[in-house]
Amino acid sequence: MSMFKTLRSIVLAVIGCGLSLGAALAQGTQKDAYPTKPLRLIVPFAAGGSSDVLARVLAKEVEAGLGQPVVVENRVGAGGSIAAATVAKSPPDGYTLLLVAAGHAGMGALYDNLGFDPVKDFAPVMGLTTAPIVIAVNAQSRFKTMQDFVAAARSEPGKLNCAGGGGGATVTNLAFELLKADLGLKITPVPYQGSAPAMTALLGDQIDCDSDAAASLAPMVQGGKLRLLAVMSDKRMELMPTVPTVAETVRPGFSATIWAGLLAPKGTPAPVVTRLHAEFRKALELPGVKDKLKAMASDPVDMGPAAFGDFLAKETARWSGVIQQLGLKP
Repeated sequence: MSMFKTLRSIVLAVIGCGLSLGAALAQGTQKDAYPTKPLRLIVPFAAGGSSDVLARVLAKEVEAGLGQPVVVENRVGAGGSIAAATVAKSPPDGYTLLLVAAGHAGMGALYDNLGFDPVKDFAPVMGLTTAPIVIAVNAQSRFKTMQDFVAAARSEPGKLNCAGGGGGATVTNLAFELLKADLGLKITPVPYQGSAPAMTALLGDQIDCDSDAAASLAPMVQGGKLRLLAVMSDKRMELMPTVPTVAETVRPGFSATIWAGLLAPKGTPAPVVTRLHAEFRKALELPGVKDKLKAMASDPVDMGPAAFGDFLAKETARWSGVIQQLGLKP
């Protein structure tokens, strides 16, 4: 009888150990799962601009797939370099992300002593969208066409002033500076920390024009408060097909567009990058998101980590060259 009790004790002990080991393994798996806490999505520009709107649309949709909140934070200033520095110096654990705008590509050439490399210190997650750049004036402006505006700029050198959307390093600004150089125009630049304050200034007749993402200005154009003179892309917009291109009006062959993407700190584990790419890609494929992007004159793209990394490197070379060619400073 004693022998049976001993065997029974041994069996129960083994079962108990197995259950404890299983529980421990389950706890370990749960602990190591990603994500286990809220994510931060850092936006380089002010609330209300195209980057901010895109971030909030996507953040809302990816929360369900990730099972965690995605908190959008606006870190404005220095053409996006403040936000980029925040992410570059964050732990590479997938909990701090950067919604990167196209101007990120010119940051290294425009600003001295950034403290980080705009390409090498980030892990590319994916390309998100592309969108046209437009040149707008107040609806009450004396300028009815792009030709009118250029003629005035030539006859009144230095008297007109224009914003470039998000300040020094944005491609909306760089593209306008390139156009000015190509046409030999002297127009005073007025920097703003984001699309929203630049648009407010234009609506208040404090500046003569604004070059920015079509997404940022479209609502005010459709509301009759702003007028578009031209679009900088190589073809007209589907959203507003009557607006001519710069190439059609004043500068044949001219073309510039903006894009948005997602970056994580360098060293972020590949499985985490893969998960993030998958969740944001699913969000971009949702009919509701596609409708919102269309209303913003933006097109979704599915550019994976490797492809987006190559694209970012090429864009950096292109816009850095423009900055150096024109001798631009912040």
